[in-house]
Amino acid sequence: MHAAAVAADPALPTTDASEAQADPVLVGAGDIASCTSRGDEATARLLDGIRGTIFTVGDNGYGSERYDAMTCFKASWGRHLRRIRPVPGNHEYEEDYIDEYFDYFGAAAGERGKGYYSYNLGRWHIIALNSMIDAHWSGEQGEWLRNDLARNRHGCTLAYFHHPRFSSGPRGIARQAEQLWWMLAEGGVDVIVTGHDHMYERFAPLDKHGERDDEEGMRSFIVGTGGASRVRPRRRAPNSEVRNSDTFGVLRLTLKSGRYDWRFVPVSGGKFTDSGSGTCH
Repeated sequence: MHAAAVAADPALPTTDASEAQADPVLVGAGDIASCTSRGDEATARLLDGIRGTIFTVGDNGYGSERYDAMTCFKASWGRHLRRIRPVPGNHEYEEDYIDEYFDYFGAAAGERGKGYYSYNLGRWHIIALNSMIDAHWSGEQGEWLRNDLARNRHGCTLAYFHHPRFSSGPRGIARQAEQLWWMLAEGGVDVIVTGHDHMYERFAPLDKHGERDDEEGMRSFIVGTGGASRVRPRRRAPNSEVRNSDTFGVLRLTLKSGRYDWRFVPVSGGKFTDSGSGTCH
């Protein structure tokens, strides 16, 4: 859906001439770094070999008695800091390291205390949202989102945040994402990426009510596979197409003109993958 070109963002990585001509890549996951797991080191090694902008969909780190959460993140994904565009999750707030989160990521995390922002990649408009603060239609973030969507209606749009609206995982439906989902659907968004449940899941395109709509619906992914831990699905949610809970990995999205390709890239030794293509509205 989207906007004209914007000025270069200093938080985004620089590219050489050959990469500048390639389709933009957006790659990442959520539920990432724990100093008691080697999963985040394994997913960080995947990022070593994948170009592009890195997203995180919250719960960037998990603390312990010996280590604080951001220390664990810095030791693995931290080497890619210059190209990361994050959003926070519940652990940033529940473990009380949200101030350190904003200190560490700086301008790339959006305005301090808000944590929502948008940017362009090629002909795509990307929206990063904070599902841990007021996300109602009438709130400050909701008003900002509706204005941002109204300004950017010429192309394709992808949004990412922590809490999935629908999930087959143990946490199920996230009510705090309900109005975000409605606003994104009304705004014509094409793709949504979330985390929170520590698994991978892909849904068919859905409308604002969660009903399948292959023409105008939003395709959504849960990518809580960044390395902290894994959980098993408890059910098959309506319109869930693919689920996996035994493989850490990252979701790579190649953002083309009017369409996109996706691929779940597993860590070394992982046997599960998922790939496909979609078109924008």
